[in-house]
Amino acid sequence: MKEILEVITEKMTAAFKEAGYDEKYARVVLSNRPDLCEYQCNGAMAAAKEYHKAPFMIADEVVEKLGNETMFSMVESVKPGFININISDEYITDYVNAMNEDAHLGVDTIEKPKTIMIDYGGPNVAKPLHVGHLRSAIIGESIKRIGKFMGNEMIGDVHLGDWGLQMGLIITELRERKPDLPYFDEAFDGEYPTEPPFTISELEEIYPTASGKSKEDEAYKEMAMQATFELQKGRRGYRALLQHILDVSVTDLKKNYEKLNVSFELWKGESDADPYIPDMVDQMKKDGFAYESEGALVVDVKEDTDTKEIPPCMILKSDGAALYNTTDLATLIWREKDYHPDEVIYVVDKRQELHFIQVFRCAKKTGIVSDATDLKFIGFGTMNGKDGKPFKTRDGGVMRLEMLLKDVNDKMYDKIVANDTMSEEEAKKTAAIVALSAVKYGDLSNQASKDYIFDIDRFTSFEGNTGPYILYTIVRIKSILNKYKEAGKDAGDIKIPVAKTESEKKLYLELSKFNAAMKVAYEESAPHKLCAYIYDLSNALNHFYHETKILAQEDETVTAGYIRLLELTKKVLEQSIDLLGFSAPEKM
Repeated sequence: MKEILEVITEKMTAAFKEAGYDEKYARVVLSNRPDLCEYQCNGAMAAAKEYHKAPFMIADEVVEKLGNETMFSMVESVKPGFININISDEYITDYVNAMNEDAHLGVDTIEKPKTIMIDYGGPNVAKPLHVGHLRSAIIGESIKRIGKFMGNEMIGDVHLGDWGLQMGLIITELRERKPDLPYFDEAFDGEYPTEPPFTISELEEIYPTASGKSKEDEAYKEMAMQATFELQKGRRGYRALLQHILDVSVTDLKKNYEKLNVSFELWKGESDADPYIPDMVDQMKKDGFAYESEGALVVDVKEDTDTKEIPPCMILKSDGAALYNTTDLATLIWREKDYHPDEVIYVVDKRQELHFIQVFRCAKKTGIVSDATDLKFIGFGTMNGKDGKPFKTRDGGVMRLEMLLKDVNDKMYDKIVANDTMSEEEAKKTAAIVALSAVKYGDLSNQASKDYIFDIDRFTSFEGNTGPYILYTIVRIKSILNKYKEAGKDAGDIKIPVAKTESEKKLYLELSKFNAAMKVAYEESAPHKLCAYIYDLSNALNHFYHETKILAQEDETVTAGYIRLLELTKKVLEQSIDLLGFSAPEKM
Protein backbone atom coordinates (compact mmCIF):
# COMPACT_ATOMS: atom_id res chain seq x y z
CA MET A 1 0.00 0.00 0.00
CA LYS A 2 1.16 3.51 -0.72
CA GLU A 3 1.95 5.64 2.29
CA ILE A 4 -0.68 8.30 2.93
CA LEU A 5 1.95 11.02 2.70
CA GLU A 6 2.92 9.66 -0.70
CA VAL A 7 -0.69 9.79 -1.92
CA ILE A 8 -1.19 13.33 -0.63
CA THR A 9 2.10 14.45 -2.21
CA GLU A 10 0.97 13.03 -5.56
CA LYS A 11 -2.25 15.05 -5.34
CA MET A 12 -0.31 18.16 -4.30
CA THR A 13 2.22 17.66 -7.11
CA ALA A 14 -0.55 17.54 -9.68
CA ALA A 15 -2.11 20.70 -8.21
CA PHE A 16 1.19 22.65 -8.26
CA LYS A 17 1.83 21.62 -11.87
CA GLU A 18 -1.73 22.47 -12.93
CA ALA A 19 -1.39 25.89 -11.30
CA GLY A 20 1.83 26.46 -13.27
CA TYR A 21 4.43 25.89 -10.56
CA ASP A 22 7.36 23.49 -10.29
CA GLU A 23 6.48 20.19 -8.64
CA LYS A 24 9.56 20.39 -6.39
CA TYR A 25 7.54 22.70 -4.14
CA ALA A 26 4.76 20.14 -3.56
CA ARG A 27 6.36 18.32 -0.61
CA VAL A 28 3.85 17.42 2.11
CA VAL A 29 4.81 16.67 5.72
CA LEU A 30 3.06 15.81 8.95
CA SER A 31 1.78 18.96 10.60
CA ASN A 32 3.89 20.47 13.36
CA ARG A 33 0.65 22.00 14.64
CA PRO A 34 -1.76 19.04 14.96
CA ASP A 35 -4.23 21.36 16.68
CA LEU A 36 -4.62 23.18 13.34
CA CYS A 37 -4.30 20.40 10.75
CA GLU A 38 -3.04 16.88 10.12
CA TYR A 39 -0.69 17.55 7.19
CA GLN A 40 0.85 20.65 5.69
CA CYS A 41 2.66 21.91 2.60
CA ASN A 42 4.96 24.92 2.89
CA GLY A 43 6.09 24.92 -0.73
CA ALA A 44 4.38 28.19 -1.62
CA MET A 45 6.71 30.00 0.79
CA ALA A 46 9.76 28.71 -1.10
CA ALA A 47 8.16 29.20 -4.55
CA ALA A 48 7.47 32.89 -3.90
CA LYS A 49 11.07 33.90 -4.58
CA GLU A 50 11.29 32.06 -7.89
CA TYR A 51 7.92 33.26 -9.20
CA HIS A 52 8.06 36.80 -7.73
CA LYS A 53 4.61 36.38 -6.27
CA ALA A 54 3.22 36.61 -2.73
CA PRO A 55 3.23 33.10 -1.18
CA PHE A 56 -0.42 33.27 -0.14
CA MET A 57 -1.39 33.93 -3.78
CA ILE A 58 0.46 30.77 -4.87
CA ALA A 59 -1.11 28.79 -2.02
CA ASP A 60 -4.60 30.08 -2.99
CA GLU A 61 -4.14 28.94 -6.58
CA VAL A 62 -2.92 25.46 -5.57
CA VAL A 63 -5.76 24.99 -3.06
CA GLU A 64 -8.27 25.95 -5.75
CA LYS A 65 -7.01 23.04 -7.89
CA LEU A 66 -7.63 20.65 -4.97
CA GLY A 67 -11.17 21.83 -4.33
CA ASN A 68 -12.89 18.67 -5.58
CA GLU A 69 -10.49 16.15 -4.07
CA THR A 70 -12.57 13.69 -1.99
CA MET A 71 -9.70 12.32 0.11
CA PHE A 72 -9.48 15.65 1.95
CA SER A 73 -11.99 16.98 4.45
CA MET A 74 -10.09 20.28 4.52
CA VAL A 75 -7.53 21.98 2.28
CA GLU A 76 -7.01 25.62 3.10
CA SER A 77 -4.56 28.38 2.35
CA VAL A 78 -3.39 30.19 5.45
CA LYS A 79 -1.38 33.41 5.34
CA PRO A 80 1.41 34.05 4.77
CA GLY A 81 1.29 30.99 2.46
CA PHE A 82 0.83 27.68 4.24
CA ILE A 83 -1.43 24.94 2.92
CA ASN A 84 -3.17 23.02 5.72
CA ILE A 85 -4.71 19.62 5.05
CA ASN A 86 -7.00 17.16 6.84
CA ILE A 87 -7.81 13.67 5.56
CA SER A 88 -11.49 12.80 5.24
CA ASP A 89 -12.89 10.38 7.81
CA GLU A 90 -14.07 8.09 5.02
CA TYR A 91 -10.65 7.93 3.35
CA ILE A 92 -8.70 7.15 6.53
CA THR A 93 -11.29 4.52 7.48
CA ASP A 94 -10.97 2.80 4.11
CA TYR A 95 -7.19 2.93 4.51
CA VAL A 96 -7.10 1.18 7.92
CA ASN A 97 -9.65 -1.40 6.73
CA ALA A 98 -7.34 -2.18 3.80
CA MET A 99 -4.45 -2.55 6.29
CA ASN A 100 -6.54 -4.97 8.34
CA GLU A 101 -7.15 -7.16 5.30
CA ASP A 102 -3.48 -7.16 4.23
CA ALA A 103 -1.26 -9.94 5.63
CA HIS A 104 1.65 -7.47 5.67
CA LEU A 105 -0.41 -4.72 7.36
CA GLY A 106 -0.01 -2.30 4.48
CA VAL A 107 3.78 -2.52 4.29
CA ASP A 108 5.18 -3.14 0.80
CA THR A 109 8.31 -5.28 0.62
CA ILE A 110 11.24 -3.86 -1.31
CA GLU A 111 11.20 -4.28 -5.09
CA LYS A 112 14.66 -5.87 -5.38
CA PRO A 113 15.36 -8.07 -2.35
CA LYS A 114 18.98 -8.33 -1.25
CA THR A 115 21.16 -10.87 0.49
CA ILE A 116 22.44 -9.12 3.59
CA MET A 117 24.94 -10.57 6.05
CA ILE A 118 24.95 -9.02 9.48
CA ASP A 119 27.76 -9.38 12.03
CA TYR A 120 26.33 -8.59 15.47
CA GLY A 121 27.78 -10.91 18.07
CA GLY A 122 31.50 -10.88 18.62
CA PRO A 123 31.77 -12.72 21.96
CA ASN A 124 35.04 -14.36 22.89
CA VAL A 125 34.82 -18.09 23.50
CA ALA A 126 35.60 -19.37 27.01
CA LYS A 127 34.30 -16.11 28.49
CA PRO A 128 30.76 -15.40 29.71
CA LEU A 129 28.63 -12.76 28.03
CA HIS A 130 28.77 -9.44 29.87
CA VAL A 131 26.86 -6.15 29.56
CA GLY A 132 29.27 -5.02 26.84
CA HIS A 133 27.73 -7.64 24.53
CA LEU A 134 24.17 -6.43 25.09
CA ARG A 135 23.87 -3.62 22.56
CA SER A 136 25.39 -5.48 19.62
CA ALA A 137 23.03 -8.43 20.17
CA ILE A 138 19.87 -6.37 20.71
CA ILE A 139 20.42 -3.82 17.93
CA GLY A 140 21.70 -6.39 15.45
CA GLU A 141 18.81 -8.79 16.05
CA SER A 142 16.25 -6.02 15.47
CA ILE A 143 17.95 -4.80 12.28
CA LYS A 144 18.02 -8.40 11.03
CA ARG A 145 14.31 -8.90 11.76
CA ILE A 146 13.33 -5.60 10.15
CA GLY A 147 15.35 -6.45 7.03
CA LYS A 148 13.71 -9.85 6.77
CA PHE A 149 10.21 -8.35 7.19
CA MET A 150 10.97 -5.98 4.31
CA GLY A 151 11.76 -8.94 2.05
CA ASN A 152 15.53 -9.43 2.22
CA GLU A 153 17.45 -12.61 2.95
CA MET A 154 19.15 -11.79 6.25
CA ILE A 155 22.06 -13.96 7.45
CA GLY A 156 23.28 -13.29 10.99
CA ASP A 157 26.81 -14.36 11.94
CA VAL A 158 27.95 -14.40 15.58
CA HIS A 159 31.65 -14.01 14.53
CA LEU A 160 33.26 -15.59 17.58
CA GLY A 161 36.58 -14.42 18.97
CA ASP A 162 38.40 -17.78 18.92
CA TRP A 163 41.79 -17.13 17.37
CA GLY A 164 43.74 -14.70 19.49
CA LEU A 165 45.99 -14.78 22.54
CA GLN A 166 43.12 -15.90 24.79
CA MET A 167 43.31 -19.33 23.11
CA GLY A 168 47.02 -19.58 23.88
CA LEU A 169 46.40 -18.53 27.48
CA ILE A 170 43.77 -21.26 27.98
CA ILE A 171 46.00 -23.92 26.39
CA THR A 172 48.97 -22.85 28.55
CA GLU A 173 46.98 -22.88 31.80
CA LEU A 174 45.39 -26.24 30.95
CA ARG A 175 48.84 -27.70 30.23
CA GLU A 176 50.06 -26.55 33.64
CA ARG A 177 47.07 -28.13 35.37
CA LYS A 178 46.79 -31.33 33.32
CA PRO A 179 50.16 -31.91 31.59
CA ASP A 180 49.41 -35.58 30.95
CA LEU A 181 46.55 -34.89 28.53
CA PRO A 182 47.32 -36.27 25.04
CA TYR A 183 46.81 -32.83 23.44
CA PHE A 184 50.22 -31.75 24.76
CA ASP A 185 52.11 -34.82 23.52
CA GLU A 186 53.44 -33.96 20.05
CA ALA A 187 54.19 -37.63 19.41
CA PHE A 188 50.57 -38.67 20.02
CA ASP A 189 49.00 -39.86 16.77
CA GLY A 190 45.81 -41.54 18.02
CA GLU A 191 42.25 -40.30 18.27
CA TYR A 192 41.72 -37.53 20.82
CA PRO A 193 38.94 -37.94 23.45
CA THR A 194 35.46 -36.88 22.37
CA GLU A 195 34.66 -35.54 25.84
CA PRO A 196 36.18 -32.11 26.62
CA PRO A 197 38.67 -32.01 29.51
CA PHE A 198 36.74 -29.20 31.23
CA THR A 199 33.23 -27.92 31.97
CA ILE A 200 31.99 -24.45 31.05
CA SER A 201 32.46 -23.35 34.68
CA GLU A 202 36.06 -24.57 34.69
CA LEU A 203 36.71 -22.96 31.32
CA GLU A 204 35.36 -19.61 32.49
CA GLU A 205 37.69 -19.80 35.51
CA ILE A 206 40.75 -20.88 33.50
CA TYR A 207 40.85 -17.82 31.24
CA PRO A 208 40.91 -15.02 33.89
CA THR A 209 43.44 -17.03 35.92
CA ALA A 210 45.70 -17.37 32.88
CA SER A 211 45.20 -13.72 31.93
CA GLY A 212 46.20 -12.61 35.41
CA LYS A 213 49.33 -14.78 35.38
CA SER A 214 50.43 -13.44 31.99
CA LYS A 215 50.41 -9.88 33.32
CA GLU A 216 52.75 -10.76 36.16
CA ASP A 217 54.92 -13.52 34.64
CA GLU A 218 56.70 -12.68 31.39
CA ALA A 219 57.79 -16.29 30.83
CA TYR A 220 54.18 -17.46 31.19
CA LYS A 221 53.07 -14.85 28.64
CA GLU A 222 55.78 -16.02 26.23
CA MET A 223 54.50 -19.60 26.56
CA ALA A 224 50.96 -18.42 25.84
CA MET A 225 52.11 -16.49 22.77
CA GLN A 226 54.00 -19.56 21.54
CA ALA A 227 50.90 -21.73 22.10
CA THR A 228 48.84 -19.21 20.11
CA PHE A 229 51.40 -19.30 17.32
CA GLU A 230 51.44 -23.12 17.23
CA LEU A 231 47.63 -23.26 17.28
CA GLN A 232 47.44 -20.90 14.33
CA LYS A 233 50.10 -22.89 12.48
CA GLY A 234 47.98 -26.02 12.83
CA ARG A 235 49.40 -28.04 15.75
CA ARG A 236 47.09 -31.04 15.86
CA GLY A 237 46.56 -31.32 19.63
CA TYR A 238 45.90 -27.59 20.00
CA ARG A 239 43.37 -27.65 17.17
CA ALA A 240 41.58 -30.51 18.95
CA LEU A 241 41.54 -28.44 22.17
CA LEU A 242 40.17 -25.48 20.22
CA GLN A 243 37.29 -27.64 19.02
CA HIS A 244 36.53 -28.66 22.62
CA ILE A 245 36.60 -25.01 23.69
CA LEU A 246 34.23 -24.11 20.87
CA ASP A 247 31.83 -26.97 21.60
CA VAL A 248 31.55 -26.12 25.29
CA SER A 249 31.45 -22.34 24.79
CA VAL A 250 28.99 -22.26 21.92
CA THR A 251 26.53 -24.51 23.77
CA ASP A 252 26.61 -22.06 26.70
CA LEU A 253 26.49 -18.97 24.48
CA LYS A 254 23.43 -20.28 22.64
CA LYS A 255 21.58 -20.69 25.96
CA ASN A 256 22.41 -17.11 26.98
CA TYR A 257 21.54 -15.58 23.62
CA GLU A 258 18.28 -17.55 23.70
CA LYS A 259 17.37 -15.77 26.95
CA LEU A 260 17.76 -12.52 25.00
CA ASN A 261 15.62 -13.90 22.15
CA VAL A 262 18.63 -13.44 19.86
CA SER A 263 19.66 -16.01 17.26
CA PHE A 264 22.28 -16.44 14.54
CA GLU A 265 22.14 -18.32 11.26
CA LEU A 266 25.92 -18.84 11.40
CA TRP A 267 28.20 -19.64 14.34
CA LYS A 268 31.47 -18.90 12.58
CA GLY A 269 34.60 -17.65 14.27
CA GLU A 270 37.84 -15.92 13.40
CA SER A 271 39.38 -19.38 13.06
CA ASP A 272 37.10 -20.05 10.07
CA ALA A 273 38.86 -17.24 8.22
CA ASP A 274 42.36 -18.66 8.82
CA PRO A 275 42.50 -20.97 5.76
CA TYR A 276 41.94 -17.96 3.49
CA ILE A 277 44.73 -15.80 4.91
CA PRO A 278 47.83 -17.23 3.09
CA ASP A 279 46.31 -16.88 -0.40
CA MET A 280 44.90 -13.47 0.48
CA VAL A 281 48.31 -12.20 1.59
CA ASP A 282 50.04 -13.65 -1.49
CA GLN A 283 47.49 -12.00 -3.79
CA MET A 284 47.88 -8.62 -2.08
CA LYS A 285 51.66 -8.83 -2.56
CA LYS A 286 51.34 -10.03 -6.15
CA ASP A 287 48.96 -7.19 -7.05
CA GLY A 288 51.29 -4.62 -5.51
CA PHE A 289 48.93 -3.51 -2.75
CA ALA A 290 50.82 -4.92 0.25
CA TYR A 291 54.31 -3.77 1.19
CA GLU A 292 56.63 -3.97 4.18
CA SER A 293 56.76 -1.10 6.65
CA GLU A 294 58.99 -1.44 9.73
CA GLY A 295 58.81 -5.21 9.30
CA ALA A 296 55.01 -5.38 9.12
CA LEU A 297 52.94 -5.98 5.98
CA VAL A 298 50.55 -3.09 5.27
CA VAL A 299 48.20 -1.70 2.63
CA ASP A 300 47.73 2.06 2.19
CA VAL A 301 44.07 3.07 2.55
CA LYS A 302 44.24 6.87 2.88
CA GLU A 303 42.30 8.95 0.37
CA ASP A 304 42.84 12.49 -0.94
CA THR A 305 39.57 13.67 0.61
CA ASP A 306 40.49 12.56 4.15
CA THR A 307 40.40 15.37 6.69
CA LYS A 308 42.20 13.29 9.33
CA GLU A 309 45.04 10.81 9.19
CA ILE A 310 44.00 7.28 8.21
CA PRO A 311 46.92 4.92 8.93
CA PRO A 312 47.76 2.01 6.61
CA CYS A 313 45.81 -1.21 7.18
CA MET A 314 48.21 -3.69 8.81
CA ILE A 315 47.84 -7.18 7.35
CA LEU A 316 50.58 -9.06 9.22
CA LYS A 317 52.71 -8.05 12.21
CA SER A 318 56.49 -8.10 11.98
CA ASP A 319 56.54 -11.66 13.40
CA GLY A 320 54.08 -12.80 10.73
CA ALA A 321 51.11 -13.01 13.12
CA ALA A 322 47.60 -12.14 11.94
CA LEU A 323 45.55 -9.30 13.44
CA TYR A 324 41.85 -8.43 13.63
CA ASN A 325 42.33 -6.63 10.30
CA THR A 326 43.60 -9.86 8.78
CA THR A 327 40.79 -12.09 10.01
CA ASP A 328 38.11 -9.51 9.18
CA LEU A 329 39.38 -9.27 5.60
CA ALA A 330 39.67 -13.05 5.27
CA THR A 331 36.15 -13.37 6.72
CA LEU A 332 34.90 -11.15 3.90
CA ILE A 333 36.54 -13.56 1.44
CA TRP A 334 34.58 -16.59 2.66
CA ARG A 335 31.40 -14.56 2.99
CA GLU A 336 31.79 -13.45 -0.62
CA LYS A 337 32.67 -16.99 -1.73
CA ASP A 338 29.82 -18.77 0.09
CA TYR A 339 27.00 -16.20 0.09
CA HIS A 340 27.73 -13.42 -2.45
CA PRO A 341 26.08 -10.79 -0.19
CA ASP A 342 24.84 -7.50 -1.63
CA GLU A 343 25.53 -5.90 1.72
CA VAL A 344 27.47 -6.70 4.89
CA ILE A 345 26.48 -4.87 8.08
CA TYR A 346 28.66 -4.69 11.19
CA VAL A 347 26.95 -3.73 14.47
CA VAL A 348 29.93 -2.81 16.64
CA ASP A 349 31.02 -0.35 19.32
CA LYS A 350 31.45 3.05 17.63
CA ARG A 351 34.96 3.33 19.06
CA GLN A 352 36.02 0.75 16.44
CA GLU A 353 35.11 3.03 13.54
CA LEU A 354 38.72 3.59 12.41
CA HIS A 355 39.31 -0.17 12.27
CA PHE A 356 36.35 -0.65 9.96
CA ILE A 357 37.27 2.33 7.78
CA GLN A 358 40.64 0.62 7.20
CA VAL A 359 39.11 -2.83 6.60
CA PHE A 360 36.38 -1.58 4.25
CA ARG A 361 38.80 0.49 2.17
CA CYS A 362 41.33 -2.33 2.01
CA ALA A 363 38.62 -4.83 0.96
CA LYS A 364 37.47 -2.54 -1.85
CA LYS A 365 40.97 -1.54 -2.97
CA THR A 366 42.29 -5.10 -3.16
CA GLY A 367 39.16 -6.51 -4.81
CA ILE A 368 38.12 -8.75 -1.92
CA VAL A 369 34.63 -7.35 -2.42
CA SER A 370 33.30 -5.63 -5.53
CA ASP A 371 32.37 -1.96 -5.75
CA ALA A 372 28.72 -3.07 -5.81
CA THR A 373 28.95 -4.71 -2.38
CA ASP A 374 27.85 -2.31 0.34
CA LEU A 375 29.92 -2.50 3.54
CA LYS A 376 28.11 -0.76 6.39
CA PHE A 377 29.33 0.11 9.90
CA ILE A 378 26.68 0.76 12.55
CA GLY A 379 28.56 2.03 15.58
CA PHE A 380 26.73 2.03 18.90
CA GLY A 381 27.38 4.07 22.01
CA THR A 382 28.04 2.78 25.51
CA MET A 383 25.48 1.64 28.06
CA ASN A 384 26.22 3.67 31.18
CA GLY A 385 25.21 3.58 34.83
CA LYS A 386 23.45 6.43 36.58
CA ASP A 387 26.87 8.00 37.21
CA GLY A 388 27.26 8.44 33.45
CA LYS A 389 30.16 5.99 33.30
CA PRO A 390 30.20 2.56 31.60
CA PHE A 391 27.91 0.16 33.47
CA LYS A 392 29.72 -1.79 36.22
CA THR A 393 28.93 -4.01 39.19
CA ARG A 394 28.87 -2.44 42.66
CA ASP A 395 32.47 -3.50 43.22
CA GLY A 396 33.55 -1.97 39.92
CA GLY A 397 33.79 -5.11 37.78
CA VAL A 398 32.18 -5.84 34.43
CA MET A 399 28.72 -7.27 35.07
CA ARG A 400 27.81 -10.63 33.57
CA LEU A 401 24.83 -10.33 31.27
CA GLU A 402 22.90 -13.04 33.10
CA MET A 403 23.21 -11.07 36.35
CA LEU A 404 21.89 -7.91 34.72
CA LEU A 405 18.91 -9.82 33.32
CA LYS A 406 18.31 -11.41 36.74
CA ASP A 407 18.24 -7.98 38.41
CA VAL A 408 15.64 -6.71 35.93
CA ASN A 409 13.71 -9.98 36.21
CA ASP A 410 13.58 -9.73 40.00
CA LYS A 411 12.41 -6.13 39.81
CA MET A 412 9.59 -7.04 37.43
CA TYR A 413 8.62 -10.07 39.50
CA ASP A 414 8.26 -7.93 42.65
CA LYS A 415 6.01 -5.47 40.78
CA ILE A 416 3.82 -8.21 39.32
CA VAL A 417 3.50 -10.07 42.63
CA ALA A 418 2.49 -6.81 44.34
CA ASN A 419 -0.58 -6.68 42.06
CA ASP A 420 -1.64 -10.10 43.43
CA THR A 421 -3.45 -11.13 40.24
CA MET A 422 -1.67 -14.38 39.32
CA SER A 423 0.00 -17.48 40.73
CA GLU A 424 3.69 -17.53 41.60
CA GLU A 425 4.54 -19.68 38.57
CA GLU A 426 2.56 -17.44 36.23
CA ALA A 427 4.15 -14.35 37.80
CA LYS A 428 7.64 -15.77 37.12
CA LYS A 429 6.87 -16.45 33.45
CA THR A 430 5.25 -13.04 33.01
CA ALA A 431 8.12 -11.27 34.77
CA ALA A 432 10.63 -12.86 32.38
CA ILE A 433 8.66 -11.67 29.33
CA VAL A 434 8.15 -8.14 30.65
CA ALA A 435 11.75 -7.86 31.90
CA LEU A 436 13.06 -8.65 28.42
CA SER A 437 10.86 -5.89 26.99
CA ALA A 438 12.23 -3.48 29.60
CA VAL A 439 15.85 -4.24 28.65
CA LYS A 440 15.35 -4.34 24.88
CA TYR A 441 13.03 -1.36 24.55
CA GLY A 442 15.16 0.61 27.01
CA ASP A 443 18.11 0.10 24.67
CA LEU A 444 16.40 0.26 21.27
CA SER A 445 14.38 3.40 21.99
CA ASN A 446 17.68 5.28 21.99
CA GLN A 447 19.48 6.12 18.76
CA ALA A 448 22.13 3.41 18.41
CA SER A 449 25.08 5.76 18.06
CA LYS A 450 24.33 7.58 21.32
CA ASP A 451 25.39 6.59 24.83
CA TYR A 452 22.51 6.02 27.24
CA ILE A 453 21.86 5.57 30.94
CA PHE A 454 20.66 2.12 31.99
CA ASP A 455 18.06 3.11 34.59
CA ILE A 456 16.40 -0.03 35.92
CA ASP A 457 13.69 1.93 37.75
CA ARG A 458 12.66 3.88 34.65
CA PHE A 459 12.96 0.94 32.25
CA THR A 460 10.71 -1.27 34.41
CA SER A 461 8.02 1.39 34.86
CA PHE A 462 4.53 0.70 33.50
CA GLU A 463 4.22 4.39 32.62
CA GLY A 464 6.05 6.52 30.08
CA ASN A 465 8.09 5.49 27.06
CA THR A 466 9.02 1.99 28.26
CA GLY A 467 8.71 -1.63 27.15
CA PRO A 468 6.32 -2.53 30.00
CA TYR A 469 4.02 0.35 28.98
CA ILE A 470 3.88 -0.95 25.41
CA LEU A 471 3.13 -4.47 26.68
CA TYR A 472 0.51 -3.15 29.10
CA THR A 473 -1.24 -1.56 26.11
CA ILE A 474 -1.23 -4.85 24.20
CA VAL A 475 -2.46 -6.77 27.26
CA ARG A 476 -5.28 -4.23 27.67
CA ILE A 477 -6.39 -4.96 24.10
CA LYS A 478 -6.13 -8.72 24.68
CA SER A 479 -8.31 -8.40 27.78
CA ILE A 480 -11.10 -6.61 25.88
CA LEU A 481 -10.94 -9.08 22.99
CA ASN A 482 -11.09 -12.02 25.43
CA LYS A 483 -14.11 -10.58 27.24
CA TYR A 484 -15.88 -10.11 23.91
CA LYS A 485 -15.11 -13.70 22.91
CA GLU A 486 -16.07 -15.12 26.32
CA ALA A 487 -19.45 -13.42 25.97
CA GLY A 488 -19.99 -15.64 22.93
CA LYS A 489 -19.79 -12.77 20.46
CA ASP A 490 -18.15 -12.64 17.04
CA ALA A 491 -17.49 -9.52 14.94
CA GLY A 492 -18.07 -11.56 11.78
CA ASP A 493 -17.40 -9.63 8.60
CA ILE A 494 -17.96 -6.21 10.19
CA LYS A 495 -15.42 -3.56 9.16
CA ILE A 496 -13.79 -0.80 11.18
CA PRO A 497 -16.41 1.99 11.32
CA VAL A 498 -16.01 5.54 10.04
CA ALA A 499 -14.34 7.61 12.74
CA LYS A 500 -16.84 9.66 14.76
CA THR A 501 -14.63 11.17 17.47
CA GLU A 502 -11.29 12.92 17.65
CA SER A 503 -9.71 10.04 19.59
CA GLU A 504 -10.93 7.51 17.02
CA LYS A 505 -9.49 9.45 14.12
CA LYS A 506 -6.23 10.03 15.96
CA LEU A 507 -5.90 6.25 16.38
CA TYR A 508 -6.69 5.68 12.69
CA LEU A 509 -4.05 8.23 11.68
CA GLU A 510 -1.42 6.60 13.88
CA LEU A 511 -2.23 3.16 12.47
CA SER A 512 -1.89 4.51 8.93
CA LYS A 513 1.71 5.57 9.63
CA PHE A 514 2.93 2.00 10.15
CA ASN A 515 4.24 1.51 6.60
CA ALA A 516 6.08 4.84 6.71
CA ALA A 517 7.60 3.99 10.11
CA MET A 518 8.76 0.61 8.80
CA LYS A 519 10.28 2.14 5.71
CA VAL A 520 12.37 4.67 7.62
CA ALA A 521 13.40 2.11 10.29
CA TYR A 522 14.61 -0.19 7.50
CA GLU A 523 16.30 2.39 5.28
CA GLU A 524 18.13 4.03 8.19
CA SER A 525 18.79 0.79 10.15
CA ALA A 526 17.11 2.61 13.01
CA PRO A 527 14.99 0.51 15.41
CA HIS A 528 14.52 3.62 17.57
CA LYS A 529 12.25 5.04 14.84
CA LEU A 530 9.99 1.99 15.21
CA CYS A 531 10.02 2.43 19.02
CA ALA A 532 8.91 6.06 18.62
CA TYR A 533 6.07 4.92 16.35
CA ILE A 534 4.67 2.25 18.67
CA TYR A 535 4.85 4.63 21.64
CA ASP A 536 2.69 7.13 19.73
CA LEU A 537 0.34 4.33 18.66
CA SER A 538 0.05 3.06 22.25
CA ASN A 539 -0.77 6.57 23.47
CA ALA A 540 -3.45 6.92 20.79
CA LEU A 541 -4.98 3.56 21.71
CA ASN A 542 -5.06 4.36 25.42
CA HIS A 543 -6.60 7.78 24.74
CA PHE A 544 -9.29 6.10 22.62
CA TYR A 545 -9.87 3.48 25.34
CA HIS A 546 -10.40 6.07 28.08
CA GLU A 547 -12.82 8.11 25.98
CA THR A 548 -14.84 5.30 24.41
CA LYS A 549 -17.36 2.74 25.62
CA ILE A 550 -16.25 -0.31 23.68
CA LEU A 551 -18.10 -3.33 25.06
CA ALA A 552 -20.93 -1.29 26.60
CA GLN A 553 -22.32 0.01 23.29
CA GLU A 554 -26.07 -0.48 22.78
CA ASP A 555 -25.52 -1.09 19.08
CA GLU A 556 -23.73 -4.45 18.67
CA THR A 557 -22.56 -3.42 15.20
CA VAL A 558 -20.67 -0.46 16.68
CA THR A 559 -19.03 -2.73 19.26
CA ALA A 560 -18.07 -5.21 16.54
CA GLY A 561 -16.48 -2.39 14.54
CA TYR A 562 -14.46 -1.33 17.58
CA ILE A 563 -13.35 -4.95 18.06
CA ARG A 564 -12.02 -4.91 14.50
CA LEU A 565 -10.15 -1.67 15.28
CA LEU A 566 -8.59 -3.23 18.39
CA GLU A 567 -7.62 -6.33 16.44
CA LEU A 568 -5.75 -4.23 13.90
CA THR A 569 -4.01 -2.19 16.61
CA LYS A 570 -2.97 -5.41 18.36
CA LYS A 571 -1.60 -6.86 15.11
CA VAL A 572 0.46 -3.74 14.39
CA LEU A 573 1.81 -3.53 17.94
CA GLU A 574 2.61 -7.26 18.14
CA GLN A 575 4.30 -7.21 14.74
CA SER A 576 6.35 -4.20 15.84
CA ILE A 577 7.56 -5.67 19.12
CA ASP A 578 8.43 -8.92 17.34
CA LEU A 579 10.67 -6.86 15.05
CA LEU A 580 12.24 -5.35 18.17
CA GLY A 581 12.84 -8.85 19.52
CA PHE A 582 10.34 -9.36 22.33
CA SER A 583 6.74 -10.48 22.87
CA ALA A 584 3.72 -9.72 25.07
CA PRO A 585 2.23 -11.90 27.83
CA GLU A 586 -1.46 -12.74 28.07
CA LYS A 587 -1.91 -10.65 31.19
CA MET A 588 0.09 -8.43 33.53
